[in-house]
Amino acid sequence: MSHKRRSGTSARPQPCAPVLAALGDATRLSLVAKLSGGQPYSISQLTRGSKLTRQAITKHLRVLENVGIVHSIRRGRENRFHFDPQPIEGMKEYLEFVSKQWDQTLSRLKSFVEE
Repeated sequence: MSHKRRSGTSARPQPCAPVLAALGDATRLSLVAKLSGGQPYSISQLTRGSKLTRQAITKHLRVLENVGIVHSIRRGRENRFHFDPQPIEGMKEYLEFVSKQWDQTLSRLKSFVEE
């Protein structure tokens, strides 16, 4: 389903859906929070202090990697994962667009009710 602005240009919700789905898990959110500090982490570093196995953390990182929130770089024998804010920035822009639409709709409704 396509969402259109009144001016005829379309808002792009499709790229946001996979990002929202990936962030819809508490473990993945905590991984993003840890990685958003700017420092790359290995799987063993991300597993430390967690009740999850390395395999579980790897599975969550792959989900984040598939939507572009996380990227891995091979360093020696291990992968280092780092955060890429671009997909979240795109989602933020879309949510701001939707918020403005709601504000305009509520303003029109208020004007209608007050007449």
